[in-house]
Amino acid sequence: MHISARVDYGVQALLHLTRAQHEAGSLGTDAYLSTHEIAEHAGISVKFLEGIMADLRRSGLVQSRRGAVGGFSLTRSADEISLADVVRCLDGPLAAVRGSAPENQKYSEPASRLTDVWVALRSAMRNVLEDCTLAQVESGALPEPLNELLRQDGAWQRR
Repeated sequence: MHISARVDYGVQALLHLTRAQHEAGSLGTDAYLSTHEIAEHAGISVKFLEGIMADLRRSGLVQSRRGAVGGFSLTRSADEISLADVVRCLDGPLAAVRGSAPENQKYSEPASRLTDVWVALRSAMRNVLEDCTLAQVESGALPEPLNELLRQDGAWQRR
C-alpha cells in the first residue's frame, strides 16, 4: 500500500489539532491552530498544507475561523474521526484497482481469484484504518488488533 504525502501530512495536521482540542478542553478554551502553526510544528510546507486543509474542511473533518485567533479545529471529537475518514477524504477509496472498485474487476483464468485477493486486501485495510482514531494515535493507545499486527514476526521488516 502506498501512503501519499497528502494523507501522511493530513493525518499529522489532524493530530496537532487533536492535541490542541485535548489541551483546550482541559483549559476551557477554543482549539484553533493556523496552517502556519501546524506547518511549523510538523515540518510541512505551508502552501501544500493549505490545500490539504481545504480538502479536510470541504469533507467536514475540520472547520475554519478567520481572524487573529482563527485557524482550523476539528468538527467533532478526535475519537470519532478514523484514519479511514482521512484517507478517503484526501485520496479517495481505500482500495482501487486501476481506478475502480476491486469487486468490479473481472479476470480470466488463471487470474480469476484475483478479485477475491483485492477485496480481501481492502477489508484488511478497513480493519486497520476504520478501527483506529485520531485520539488513539495521539494518545498512543492503539487498538489491540493493531498492536497484535505490530507484534507479528517481520512486521517491522521491509520486504
